[in-house]
Amino acid sequence: MAVYTNLSAADFSALLRQYDVGEIVSAKGIAEGVSNSNWLIETTQARFILTMYEHRVDLDDLPFFLGLLDHLAAKGSPVPRTIHDKAGAAFRMMDGKAVALIEFLSGVSVDRPNAAQAYAVGSALAGLHINAADFPDSRPNSMGLAAWHSLFADCGEDGLRKIDPALPAIVAEELAFLDANWPQDLPRSVIHADLFPDNVLMLDNHVSGLIDFYFACTDITAYDLAVTHAAWCFTPDGSFQPEIARELMRGYTDSRPLSDAEQQALPLLARGATLRFMATRAYDWLNTPVDALVTPKDPMDFARRLAFYREQGEGAFPARQSQGID
Repeated sequence: MAVYTNLSAADFSALLRQYDVGEIVSAKGIAEGVSNSNWLIETTQARFILTMYEHRVDLDDLPFFLGLLDHLAAKGSPVPRTIHDKAGAAFRMMDGKAVALIEFLSGVSVDRPNAAQAYAVGSALAGLHINAADFPDSRPNSMGLAAWHSLFADCGEDGLRKIDPALPAIVAEELAFLDANWPQDLPRSVIHADLFPDNVLMLDNHVSGLIDFYFACTDITAYDLAVTHAAWCFTPDGSFQPEIARELMRGYTDSRPLSDAEQQALPLLARGATLRFMATRAYDWLNTPVDALVTPKDPMDFARRLAFYREQGEGAFPARQSQGID
């Protein structure tokens, strides 16, 4: 479970008294997520999500993250609103850590999406990019190419070799390739940057919630699509699902068509996306405390996806006109 800090019933009650949300009924740790502690909170009025920011989140970034949620919700994107406390603050400090209370959205995360769900996710992602166009704030990508170098360096060659003997060579080769070829002139926008299935809530074939915006930043728009492609288009055993990929792309481009340059860059951006998640997973694999209620995820899962994108190239991202779509 993604709960790094244990809070008592008294802690929850004292915190919620600072909000106009009723009295606490229950608090349950949430299994999803790897960077923050999360609880499902039920009060006498409603349900909420409580997040405590543990690491990889800079306190100075919280106004961006939480303000973005409110902006997108007001624009009609299916994202949760921030619940402000009685003094109007979007977050509070608790034992030296920031906490925020977020609107609870109904829905379930799917680990084996169907084609209609993939289309809906692509459409929702495009809508997010469109609706964020007039968001006034920006934030650099703290998990960009420089961070991948840093995380792998922190792991060290010996640490990477403990995960898999082939991993040091894979990392070195791919970092060198991306350093030399990462695009600099593609359209940029506010992006989610972490839209995995467990960050999407669905009711039947409709997206009811996009959640966990704590890696959101200003970066290459098509990179966000590549991240989502890498996260959604493979089965748990690593098999590529071409129909899911096709419908994800169709859902996105029906709302926000890609330029030729964006389309051509997608294989490279997907290679970057897989390396980004290899980096954080490798670091967590080696550094997660043994008593933390969270199970580190296998970085080699994304090493295999990287190999797929290197082999398939543009074949993983068929252009609309090649799909027979009018």
